Amino acid sequence: MTFGFTKAQLIGLALMVLAIILAPFFVYPIFLMQVMCYAVFAMGANLLMGALGLLSLGQAAYLGIGGYVAGYLVESLGLTPLVGLIAAALGAGALGTLFGWLAIRRQAIYFAMITLALAEIVYFFAVQATGFTGGENGIQGIPRGALFGVLPLRNDSAMYVFVAVIFLACFLFVHRIMHSPFGQVVKAIRENEPRAISLGYKIEQYKWITFILAAVLAGIAGGTKAMVMGIETLSDVGAAASGLVVLMVLLGGIGTIFGPLIGALIVIAMQYYLAPFGAWVIVIQGVIFVTCVLVFRRGVIGELAFRLKTAL
Repeated sequence: MTFGFTKAQLIGLALMVLAIILAPFFVYPIFLMQVMCYAVFAMGANLLMGALGLLSLGQAAYLGIGGYVAGYLVESLGLTPLVGLIAAALGAGALGTLFGWLAIRRQAIYFAMITLALAEIVYFFAVQATGFTGGENGIQGIPRGALFGVLPLRNDSAMYVFVAVIFLACFLFVHRIMHSPFGQVVKAIRENEPRAISLGYKIEQYKWITFILAAVLAGIAGGTKAMVMGIETLSDVGAAASGLVVLMVLLGGIGTIFGPLIGALIVIAMQYYLAPFGAWVIVIQGVIFVTCVLVFRRGVIGELAFRLKTAL
């Protein structure tokens, strides 16, 4: 039983799980946890861009709200990290429900501009609502707490296992969504929207649900990241974060199941290991991005999958 995975995907899944298990012995755990958080963030954006064909420039709104909700509940109210994470998902989902209802009525560049404008409203709220978000100072000293109030997550190893479980659960959830009847209808809408309408599908409902799912995933990523790093700031709700997740999806491969992880790994690795270059980091990132687009036009995973098929 493959649960919708192809043979190649099963091999990739096994290698991914093996890498998650072994990586902490060789790589800084905080870096790995940040990659997994952003990979979950990119999974949501990939649902919109890959499955539905819609470019959202406002995904940072849900990442930031998830981080603020989880950070506030855990740091100010002393709730457990699991409760904070669930609240982050619900908060981002509620915001996505409202914003999605407004945005899905438009397509292409109009959809992208609406999502960007809505995200700017959230950014303005985050700046002004200092009692909740901390304003420019953000929420600092967010404790990791204890899972179920019993298992402490202060240790990086324990927190790594917690983040890895969240990542794998989101990965399997997204894979199931993309290969379910719902996912097939969403792909049909992307390929030929008029035909999907003629077949009787209520496309706005499918778009709306997909938008909400993407927001929930972003909220989970934001809440998890806030607890890993112990801080939540305006950088997570700004336009730069929305652009960053688009870059991750493009680099990894739009519509691929492993693309978000590879894209997140490339982008976060550049941020970590190119930091000594100072202001030149942006230039180097631009050169790497252009090179990847030219060499891997389908993204890293998309290009590898294409070449594997042609070779066979």
